[in-house]
Amino acid sequence: MKTGLVIINCIILAIGNCGGPLITRLYFRNGGKRIWFSSFLQTAGCPIILFPLLFSFLGRKEATTTPFFLIKPPLFLASIVIGLLTGVDNYLYAYGLAYLPVSTSSLVISSQLAFTAFFAFFMVKQKFTPFIINAVVLLTLGAGILALHTDGDKLAKETHKEYIVGFFMTLAAAILYAFVLPLVELTHKKARQRISYTLVLEMQLVLCFVATCFCLVGMLADGDFKELAREARDFKLGGSTTYYYVVVVFTAIIWQGFFLGSIGMIFCASSLVSGILICALLLLTEVLAVFFFREKFQAEKSISLFLSLWGFVSYFYGQIKAENKTETPDQEAQLSQLPVIDS
Repeated sequence: MKTGLVIINCIILAIGNCGGPLITRLYFRNGGKRIWFSSFLQTAGCPIILFPLLFSFLGRKEATTTPFFLIKPPLFLASIVIGLLTGVDNYLYAYGLAYLPVSTSSLVISSQLAFTAFFAFFMVKQKFTPFIINAVVLLTLGAGILALHTDGDKLAKETHKEYIVGFFMTLAAAILYAFVLPLVELTHKKARQRISYTLVLEMQLVLCFVATCFCLVGMLADGDFKELAREARDFKLGGSTTYYYVVVVFTAIIWQGFFLGSIGMIFCASSLVSGILICALLLLTEVLAVFFFREKFQAEKSISLFLSLWGFVSYFYGQIKAENKTETPDQEAQLSQLPVIDS
């Protein structure tokens, strides 16, 4: 069952991680300008989680006293805190993507792995190997190279200042979410109740709902509701408001896949594995952005991509070696326990 959960979470994480930035960029590219609204959409699809929760409830219902929700107050409060952090991260990311090409934003976000490893080391005692350290250094260098050449891929009608602000807002989003991933894993470890996948979904529902409310307050303060109707009329894609609402709905659905997949992989493995998968999928996002949006892919991005690939290969090679080392002693122990039969 756990293998099935890993496969399902990998699939929905791939859809959300690759599709989320692309459809958000599509919104900004065709006249969308509301950053708080874009932040809101990243977690507004959380009611989808109610469907698997309903099936889980029906599956475990043995008596009339079976509770619909399993989450207890300590985990509920922890989910609220994580939700507030996620809401801030949504805004930082949306702000950055409004002024950066998807390929550049994805390369900057890939530095998240370095910060995830750093926070995981202190928060959940993640063990480091030379291969993990090498991967972290290479990914950090890859993001740093992009910061050295900031004029080559600015969007049309964008100032140098807007590009720089977008770059650092995206970097801040990477650092904050790198903190959130180990925080979720730490919450699981410190919980005073058994962590099941159903409970993980309930935590996800709470934190996404809180993040959505946080962004909703931002929308009210920024006057987004007064501008959405006009923005829908002026949306360039398709020439009608229908296309605008289709983009909005699919943005909410696709981003929910990202959050469900990332939290699900923490449950199935660890926060570092979740971070590794997110960064690995960002490479595909970069290629898709160049293909769909005809974004520039200069020498700096090529070097950054190469360093990122090198980092991922280093990490996975280290993981394979570590697994082989652990399997060999286990096999030797099993052989030593076999009875010796005299012929």
